[in-house]
Amino acid sequence: MTQQIRPKGRARRGAMLAGALLAAGALVLSGCSAPDDGGAAEGGDFDFTGKDVGAMEDYGVGDTFTATDPLEFGLFYRDHPNYPIDENWLIFEELEANQKVTFDVVSAPLSEWDQRKSLVIGAGDAPDIISVTYPGQEVAFVSGGAILPASDFVQYMPNYMDKVEKWDMEADLDQLRQEDGKYYVFPGFREEPRPEYSYAVRTDIWEELGLSLEPATFEEFAEQLRTVKEAYPDLYPMTDRWSANGPIEGTLGFVSPNFGTSAGWGFGEGLWWNGEEFEYTGATDGYRDLVEYYASLVEEGLLDPEAITQDDDQALQKFASGQALAIGTNDQEIVRYRSTIEELGTDAEIGMIRVPAGPAGDNFQSGQRLVSGFMLSSEVAESENFLALLQFLDWLYYSDEGLEFAKWGVEGVTYEKEGDDTWVLNENITAMGLNPGAPENLQADYGFSNGVFTLVHGSTLALDRSMLRPEALEFVESMSSKKVLELPPPAPLDEIEREQVSLYQSALKDHVWQNTASFILGQRSMDEWDDYVSELEGMNMPAYLDIVNAAQERYAANN
Repeated sequence: MTQQIRPKGRARRGAMLAGALLAAGALVLSGCSAPDDGGAAEGGDFDFTGKDVGAMEDYGVGDTFTATDPLEFGLFYRDHPNYPIDENWLIFEELEANQKVTFDVVSAPLSEWDQRKSLVIGAGDAPDIISVTYPGQEVAFVSGGAILPASDFVQYMPNYMDKVEKWDMEADLDQLRQEDGKYYVFPGFREEPRPEYSYAVRTDIWEELGLSLEPATFEEFAEQLRTVKEAYPDLYPMTDRWSANGPIEGTLGFVSPNFGTSAGWGFGEGLWWNGEEFEYTGATDGYRDLVEYYASLVEEGLLDPEAITQDDDQALQKFASGQALAIGTNDQEIVRYRSTIEELGTDAEIGMIRVPAGPAGDNFQSGQRLVSGFMLSSEVAESENFLALLQFLDWLYYSDEGLEFAKWGVEGVTYEKEGDDTWVLNENITAMGLNPGAPENLQADYGFSNGVFTLVHGSTLALDRSMLRPEALEFVESMSSKKVLELPPPAPLDEIEREQVSLYQSALKDHVWQNTASFILGQRSMDEWDDYVSELEGMNMPAYLDIVNAAQERYAANN
């Protein structure tokens, strides 16, 4: 059961979620219908007659949204354990005072977020705004008509359109399009992709041994690990984490572009565009090169074999206590590593290295400019406040003013501004590793820098990087010379095709995950790679690729 949380003094929703869930079975049979008429084809006009209550008559790029009448919007809210929702947050007070907007909140905990979201949407009881939706997660809800086709209505969101044009986002947005040519999620934008993940290493050990913190290639990095092993034979030069659902998914995700493939968290639907057609990622030569590299690290005793299955806490304890001297990280987790090192009393210094180049080049993954966004219930198109909702969301999520507000809060209260692109957090407040030890937290105590209200913590280049610590900025700069891989062409599937490939995808991915671990650990010899590919072929890999490549050709012919 989701929990309903109401900002203080605001009325509860009339319909309880429990009743909606009891009706789920009937809705599965009948489906959820999109608006009967008046829906705008992309680039067309929508009739807002009777649906513009509270909307501003003149609203454009750079305007502050203020509703002409008080508004309340339903919000399906992801409740994060690091900042549990609080009805007294300043962000709620400011939105009510300045935008005249309040929320009728239905929340679900982070640990159950995706499951609850599917349940609520499937039951036909989704609130107006469905927050924290990553591109691709919306696909499951398209056929039922329960969510609004975003691309039909972004033309009424001037800040959204302005950024699409200025930042040349059309090719990125094309990745979201479904078989009908529309896309159904309002994504978060980044002006430029921002690298966040790499290896953390014991910089004191690296410096002691005269090793570079910017190894040029993965072969050089492996040689560094050999040097560390020789100097500290009783330790593992590297352990790793992010193996809860598959082997070192986070690390394989940031490493794989340099091997000419995708893996781990970046594996997606298991498709790799080779310039002519889609191949199955887990069967490509690039994927083999990646797996073989990690298998060699384990074989030489350079990588802790428990890394492939251990939980994050085990990995952290090994690294923080000095049992291992390198580990996967990101620009936030490294702060946690330092705290644990301090708690354990380990004499250590750590830092992030630049991700090396690989056999496929010095690459960064494609598709990193679209991030977590939101969906809208299709029923909002019948609301008298529909235009006002679009204007408000456009201001909050896509205007420079709204993005700054959602990330930093209120000038003079939570931060001070120094020039156009410098924000200084008040000394009594901590956030993202800034002002460590301060008594208040920007997220937990004020509600800002909250993934529900700020899609990528800042969108514009300056705002996106405004909370990064100096070491994180240095890492980003060191990665800026990498080549961003080109986006693959769209290959949207129709409903029948999606149902068919879903039967293939799960079994194929499970087999890839299982054998990735087996190859890396040496439980299966790399000499058996061809046999493994044959096994994938026997699990309908060719049929899957036939469907996807036909869809790509169809879309290209029609668009």
